[in-house]
Amino acid sequence: MADPFRLDGKRAVITGAGKGIGRGIAIQMAMAGADLVVSSRTLSDLESLQKEISSMGRSIKVYVCDVTAPQEVEGLAAFASENGGIDVWVNNAGGLPDATPRYLTKTPEDRWDAQIDLNLKAVFIACQAAANYMEEGVIVNISSSSAKAQGSMKNGPYGASKAAVNSLTQTFALELAPKIRVNAVAPGPIPTENFNQSTNFPEDKPIEKIIGVPLGRLGTPDDIGHAVVFMASAGASWITGQCLYVTGGM
Repeated sequence: MADPFRLDGKRAVITGAGKGIGRGIAIQMAMAGADLVVSSRTLSDLESLQKEISSMGRSIKVYVCDVTAPQEVEGLAAFASENGGIDVWVNNAGGLPDATPRYLTKTPEDRWDAQIDLNLKAVFIACQAAANYMEEGVIVNISSSSAKAQGSMKNGPYGASKAAVNSLTQTFALELAPKIRVNAVAPGPIPTENFNQSTNFPEDKPIEKIIGVPLGRLGTPDDIGHAVVFMASAGASWITGQCLYVTGGM
C-alpha cells in the first residue's frame, strides 16, 4: 500500500511562501514529494526558495503575487493551472500588515480594513479562484491560535480575522464537498520575522516561559509544514471543515 502521507505526483500552490511559515510549508511539501508553485510579493525570496527546492529534485515555479489584489490571485491560479494543474492550494499569506498589534477599542478603521483585506478577504478570493481551477483536491487555510473563542487581548483585529477564516473554512468545506476538502491549520507562537517585529518580550527571558507553552518551546515553520502535509495527504481523506491547532498545547 502506498504511504498515505506522501504527496508524490501532486502539484501544490502556496501563497506567502518566501519566508517564515510559508517557506517551511513549501519545504515540507517538497520533501513529501509534491511539485510546487510558490508566490509572495518579493521575487528574491522566491528565487532563494526555488534554489533550495530544486536541489531536492522537485519541480518549482515562482509567481510574484500580492494576495490583496484579486486580479493577481486570479493570475496565480491561472498560472498554476497552466503549469501542471492544482491539487493542493495553501492560503498562507497573512499577518499584521504593519507589524502592530492593537486593541479593538483603539483600532482606526483603515487599520481594521487592512487586517480584514489581508487575513480574510484574500483567503475568500483565493478559495474561490482555487476552486474554479480544481476538479478535485485540497485547500488548506492558515489560521492562528488567536482565533480561539476566548478572544485575543491586545490583538483583536487579527484574532477576529482569523476566527472568520475558521468559519469561512467550514462553509467552503460544505459548499465544495465531496470533490474538494477544505481545512485550516492554526499555528501557535512561531518566531518568524513578523512575530518578532510585533512582540516586545524581554531579551533576557525565554519567550516560551513567559507565555507558558506547555511543551516548553516555541514552534517552528517545519512544525506547521508537517501539519499542512498531513491535511493535504490521503491520510486526511475523511477530514474536511476542521481546524487543526498546532500550538505546543496553548
